[in-house]
Amino acid sequence: MPPADPQPTAPPEQPARPHPVRELLLIAVLYTVYRLGRIAAEGHVPQAFRNATDVWNLERTLHLPGEADVQDLLLHSDLLVHTANAFYATVHFPATVLFLLWTYWRRPGHYVWIRRVLTVLTGAGLALHLLLPLAPPRMLEVTGLVDTARVYGPAVYGDPATDSLSNQFAAMPSLHVGWALTVAVGLIAATRSRWRRLWLLHPAVTYLVVVGTANHYWLDGIVAIALTGAALLLLRPPVSAGPPPPLRLPGQRRPAVPARPATAGTAP
Repeated sequence: MPPADPQPTAPPEQPARPHPVRELLLIAVLYTVYRLGRIAAEGHVPQAFRNATDVWNLERTLHLPGEADVQDLLLHSDLLVHTANAFYATVHFPATVLFLLWTYWRRPGHYVWIRRVLTVLTGAGLALHLLLPLAPPRMLEVTGLVDTARVYGPAVYGDPATDSLSNQFAAMPSLHVGWALTVAVGLIAATRSRWRRLWLLHPAVTYLVVVGTANHYWLDGIVAIALTGAALLLLRPPVSAGPPPPLRLPGQRRPAVPARPATAGTAP
């Protein structure tokens, strides 16, 4: 008697996309909480400058590279310093949004994972902003650094005394670095190209830009990397099941599944 055909292995179940309205509401709530937290972190100017002096002295004690070494490279070229300023002003938020939109559409399981990682990372960052207000190095005279955005443009922040749109004393940790690293890790996990590890250039360039433009200390980035690593360890990525099936329009019929060809030893 011929052996029975092996049972076909069922393809892995594709993750469902979260409902878009629910996701928009969730993101709106998270953003509102974040903005309220940033407002609550304002008004600690003397403490922010004391903490900045402590961070600067700690970096010297630890023999970390000087922030001025990176800035000097930028200031050797008008093109470099303008490019770094434009990168700081325009890449951080749009790149993260585009990445989330792509994963939502093409890798919904990875989207949910990364959204959770970003939420944990940003929440931890907000807690540190409240506990450790920190003036950026561009404001600390002892650093000798130039506020490149104010001098060369494009400017991102206004006068700290009148800027009500952002908390400029929230340098620790650098969410620019944390978000960029999260995006890079998410793209490496969600894609299969042999070149996908080159996405790590995004956080590397971001790190150099935030330091070279005097918006962050080296320690701001180190703490952000540590928090991102902790969030990634806490929230494991999904088992890859490939992209979800394409969306079908209302009334569109599901394509027919081709019949299996008969094999030897089986009835037609």
